[in-house]
Amino acid sequence: MRAIVVHELGGPEVLKAEDWPEPKAGEGQLVIRSQAIGVSYAETQLRAGTMPMPVPVPLPAVFGAEVAGVVTEVGAGVDEALLGTTVAAVTGGVGSYAEYVAVQASLSCPVPDGVSPVDAVAAAAPGAIALALLHRAGLKGGETVLVEAGASSVGTYLLRHAKEFGAERVIATAGAEPKRERARQMGADEVIDHREPDWPGQLPDVDVVFDSIGGPSARQVLDHLTPGSGRMLCYGLLSGAPAAVGAADLLASGVTVIGCGGPAWGAGVFSVSYPEMLARVADGRSRAYVEATLPLESAAEAHRRLEGRTALGRLILTP
Repeated sequence: MRAIVVHELGGPEVLKAEDWPEPKAGEGQLVIRSQAIGVSYAETQLRAGTMPMPVPVPLPAVFGAEVAGVVTEVGAGVDEALLGTTVAAVTGGVGSYAEYVAVQASLSCPVPDGVSPVDAVAAAAPGAIALALLHRAGLKGGETVLVEAGASSVGTYLLRHAKEFGAERVIATAGAEPKRERARQMGADEVIDHREPDWPGQLPDVDVVFDSIGGPSARQVLDHLTPGSGRMLCYGLLSGAPAAVGAADLLASGVTVIGCGGPAWGAGVFSVSYPEMLARVADGRSRAYVEATLPLESAAEAHRRLEGRTALGRLILTP
């Protein structure tokens, strides 16, 4: 089969289309014939070697975490009724930039009738993360919310659904003007340019922060959280570093910082929020935002577009 193989970390040019062994379904697994493959900004960081990783990905490797397509093979212990059905799935981190992908059956979800594979893979993962974050935030009504990187794939869904979950005022950050305008279209009442070094200083008091930037700005944002009841949910590393917040910072204000990551968090996102998001797309309560579909061989171009920070929707690869 054809796959995008990485032999060494570096720029987008290291993503090369090659022949690669077709996967087989092991115990508890199924194999998907890919029809749509999601590309994320986190994968550009992984490719460049700038994402903090406890264990480096062994190379050569096929990157990619999101896929939708038709089940062609099931392994031992997997329901054979899945053969021929369309599913969306996550790989656990690598493997989806390929014509065929093996995944754990427990990490696959049926795609509802009327939802295309492209829309399923575009919406499922970022939408599910956003829903899980909104559920975890426990919005109480009448609160002010900050969504960092509001025009990002997850940020878009946080903005779209924040008021549905009880937010009264929604502030977003974004970079270039087209992204700031997208954040307004998605429901932001106010948008701050996070390219400005002192952007946290422009914030009013906020009750909930969805932190996808991390790094030193998180400490500055903490100063604007409501003492005693404020919550910061940390789920991203767009800056390339975790939120620079320590215990002493929390003792001073009594706010809560919630880490939204790791296997336990991911399992909950997938088992609960993934099917919830696909159901919302199917019945019109939400939708997919697709910037472009590109052939599998254009994975490097997809990474260049993401690193250029110009995309206003998902970039999807199609074999």
